[in-house]
Amino acid sequence: MLPHNGPREAPVTSPGSESSSVVDCALYIDGTRQPGQSSYADAYEQATRHDNAFVWIGLREPGPEEFSHIAATFDLHELAVEDAVKASQRPKVERYDAMTFVVIRTARYVAHAELTEATEVVETGNVMFFVGGKFVITVRHGDAVNLRPVRADLEAKQELLRQGPWAVFHAVSDRVVDIFLDVVSEMEQDIDDVEEIVFSRHGGADVRRIYQLKRELVEFKRAVFPLQRPLSALVEGRVPGVPQEVRRYIRDIADHLSRVLEQAAAFDDLINSILQARLAQMSVEQNNDMRKIAAWAAIVAVQTTIAGVYGMNFRHMPELGWTYGYPLVVGVMVVTAVVLYRAFRRSGWL
Repeated sequence: MLPHNGPREAPVTSPGSESSSVVDCALYIDGTRQPGQSSYADAYEQATRHDNAFVWIGLREPGPEEFSHIAATFDLHELAVEDAVKASQRPKVERYDAMTFVVIRTARYVAHAELTEATEVVETGNVMFFVGGKFVITVRHGDAVNLRPVRADLEAKQELLRQGPWAVFHAVSDRVVDIFLDVVSEMEQDIDDVEEIVFSRHGGADVRRIYQLKRELVEFKRAVFPLQRPLSALVEGRVPGVPQEVRRYIRDIADHLSRVLEQAAAFDDLINSILQARLAQMSVEQNNDMRKIAAWAAIVAVQTTIAGVYGMNFRHMPELGWTYGYPLVVGVMVVTAVVLYRAFRRSGWL
């Protein structure tokens, strides 16, 4: 099953918003999205006037100048803002006063007709979270995950949304890990195909194809394995402000991630075994080629020796004056060639 690749999220600008990278901005009160659109500054102001309310702003690849307006409005720490603007961050969780900054890597499987030495198998990206008491800001880099369906699904779960901004983190990270499961499922098929070719009777996969698959798996592992620590910190309560109910949901995500980690580690070992098997096959093939060359060289050497001896042009040599000397020498050369050929064939050299 391929990951969900819904319609591309086009950045939209809510009324009064200074940033064209804003994909969506909504105010939630008691788990319900409020109708109408307003700027994120107005929405944040309304959220501060209610007990159980928060603002969710979704951004896609914002630039430094665009993000500076949002950072000033929500008083975001400059170090976290710098990380959010840059892509390819490692998964982590950091606490800045009353705000928590979380980074997770995203990944999706790239469908392809045939695996080659240049095929892209896994596409990765980033999702960053600024989580405060009255707001959550998601910053997406890359197209590995589409957050619009996540928002729609979460808005249908009013009880979960009542838990506040951390419910958004759960919904997004749950979708990310679900796509991880899709990736390992699809990669398993790629590995099975390569394994079948390597161990087929007449096959022999190109080593570059196997190595490319291994490189893509390494890229996937870089996205998946570091996510363990942030999730563990959230589940174990080492990050303040996370509701107990949301921590239970995050624990379920951590369990799913463990399955992904186990499969990814098993795939790594399997690809290493396939690569070693293919290298061993190549070594055997090279040895067979060398034996064939040596066998033909031995056959030719006998003929060359006989021809060389009778080409010395000495006056007194055996059978030089015999009428049937030439046919006899040619016959001996043919017989020795046939005998050697059959001997090498019988021994498996030819």
